[in-house]
Amino acid sequence: MNFLSKITPRIVAKSPWLYRINAGSCNGCDVELATTACIPRYDVERLGCQYCGSPKHADIVLITGPLTARVKDKMLRLYDEIPDPKVTVAVGVCPISGGVFRESYAIEGPIDRYLPVDVNVPGCPPRPQAIIEGIAQAIAIWRARIGEAA
Repeated sequence: MNFLSKITPRIVAKSPWLYRINAGSCNGCDVELATTACIPRYDVERLGCQYCGSPKHADIVLITGPLTARVKDKMLRLYDEIPDPKVTVAVGVCPISGGVFRESYAIEGPIDRYLPVDVNVPGCPPRPQAIIEGIAQAIAIWRARIGEAA
């Protein structure tokens, strides 16, 4: 085993990247997610992670919204682009149960019908502290998976 293969898992495990997928949300959860990127009090970078613009670079995926019929296929394609090991966080009550949109003809959710969800962050919308706690749980799960993969 060479030096690079020994050190890479330790470097990578310290800096997970987050990717957000909007599965048809009302944007309430997205506004709260924005606070975790912009407001120093709730900044996710203090946990050692940052948001990225491409699913191919992501380690942790944050999903908001009840999963509408219109975006279901696109969301599943995006999810498949995220490399393994990945951790899925359902942000808000909508991806967990459909929320107030649950009985609508346009809703395909909840999300866990179509992909595995590792962490649920309930709320409508969830407070930034709850989102940070969910991301911290996701980081712990991701680090355990990295350890398994290495």
